[in-house]
Amino acid sequence: MKEETPYQHKTYHRSKTVTALFLCVIAFVGLMGRLAYLMIFQSEYYTMKARELHERERSIKAARGRIIDANGKILADNKTVCTISVIHNQVTDPEEVIAVLCKELGLSEDYVRKRVEKYSSIEKIKSNVDKSTGDTIRAYDLAGVKVDEDYKRYYPYDSLASKVLGFTGGDNQGIIGLEVIYEEYLQGEAGTILTVTDAKGVEVAEAGEERVEPIDGRDLYISLDMNIQSYATQLALQTMETKEAQSVSILVMNPQNGEILAMANVPEFNLNEPYTLPETIDADAISEEEKQNLLNGIWRNGCINDTYEPGSTFKIITAAAGLESGEVKPTDTFSCPGYIMVEDRRIRCHKVGGHGAEDFVQGTMNSCNPVFITVGMRIGVERYYNYFKQFGLLDRTGIDLPGEAGTIMHNVENIGPVELATISFGQSFQITPIQLAVTASSIINGGRRVTPHFAVRAADSDGSRSHVFTYPVRENVVSAETSETMRYILEQVVAEGSGKNGAVEGYRVGGKTATSQTLPRGSGKYIASFLGFAPADDPQVLAVAIINNPQGTYYGGQIAAPVVRQLFENILPYLEKMDYNKT
Repeated sequence: MKEETPYQHKTYHRSKTVTALFLCVIAFVGLMGRLAYLMIFQSEYYTMKARELHERERSIKAARGRIIDANGKILADNKTVCTISVIHNQVTDPEEVIAVLCKELGLSEDYVRKRVEKYSSIEKIKSNVDKSTGDTIRAYDLAGVKVDEDYKRYYPYDSLASKVLGFTGGDNQGIIGLEVIYEEYLQGEAGTILTVTDAKGVEVAEAGEERVEPIDGRDLYISLDMNIQSYATQLALQTMETKEAQSVSILVMNPQNGEILAMANVPEFNLNEPYTLPETIDADAISEEEKQNLLNGIWRNGCINDTYEPGSTFKIITAAAGLESGEVKPTDTFSCPGYIMVEDRRIRCHKVGGHGAEDFVQGTMNSCNPVFITVGMRIGVERYYNYFKQFGLLDRTGIDLPGEAGTIMHNVENIGPVELATISFGQSFQITPIQLAVTASSIINGGRRVTPHFAVRAADSDGSRSHVFTYPVRENVVSAETSETMRYILEQVVAEGSGKNGAVEGYRVGGKTATSQTLPRGSGKYIASFLGFAPADDPQVLAVAIINNPQGTYYGGQIAAPVVRQLFENILPYLEKMDYNKT
């Protein structure tokens, strides 16, 4: 092996030194370039990150928009409450903080201690604290304890229109009713409080705080009239008690534009305590799932969430279809022996002995089943089904409340003669009360199918942001002639027929009674109802009263018609006065 010379050895080591220096220069230049990049091009990003390490952010809730009735009465408001929080690194006397918060908030020592001793940027102890309690805690001036003012939803009239208004959850978001449907307008935008801390997490007093103010939600103005709603609720409660009924619903709307003036569904529930079960139920003896199912039942709005067999009020639709198709005229004559044979089935009239000879107007006044079965058979399955579509019965009404149920109807291919006969007088299918009200409105208002609704407009308190709600209207549901004839016939029903208990002295009232049996047949349970409107020649208000499973007398003409009569006796003069005052 050839030995390395001294010259070769020096050259080798010099080369290694140069290479090392070259690499160091490259590394230094790279580091300087990276540093320059971070300082010049990324300075804003890292400055923000550094600031975030020394900032504490707390949310400021926005005031939720109020819900206001047709006369300016506030139905849903906000109550000032407080949220109590602690910042671990700022607490100087944890034992005093724990003792004070346990005393003032009524919380266990174990619960408070876990949160005070928890290493976190901020820990919430309790929200929705009464303002007076919050002020008391603030007065202790405890380091690390934050008392932020907040808002809690408050309903001044407790249970009034509970199933319409709905309520909010713990973070003020809508849960049911108008509160959830119009969340976008009511909720507002939260603000923030930013404070600067040192490396230990202690607030730097000299730095002060930065506030981003919240933007309050918009007020929702609705068509519901608190005075009419209050009276309808009172009347429904009285009826439920005297008739020992399972429930009572009263719906009042303007048939010309779809504005709903009242929607009472008793029993209602307390909006300020929506999760409280009735005293008759032992909440500790049932599971959470059972409790939630019970609450869901309590919160249900019978006017829109539940379907029922409408019975004879549906004869309004059959009559309109008959007139519109030309298959019946008011002067057509019929004979009722007390029953009618359809295939091999005898279908009875409510009057066992029959009504004898009668024209169509008299048949409607008598609510005679054979007359309406005959009309249905004249129309025929295909055309009758097409009228369901034309009248909008197979669609939902589009009311601005959640969970509207759809019509439960036979498929057209499954409608035989017997099904056609029972449908003609309002049995063997189901609709919602709101569907009946809207469809009847289109028949008596000249042929316009309106969209039922509550919301009129949403606006800031200063009017800077305002939105007027509009709703679809479908024209030519029935002809003006059919509509006029139906108003006349239904006025005769109240003036001299089965709906005479719905007559109001001094006013022209039209309407139709109904008595339907609930499923299963033979259960002995009935639904009594009455649909009325006034003035009969130019309807401005329509009302439906539904009494579910009354005890004793259960005929709609005897117990439901008087409910609408009492309602109209009180609200018709009131509505006239309100219109006068508006002009």
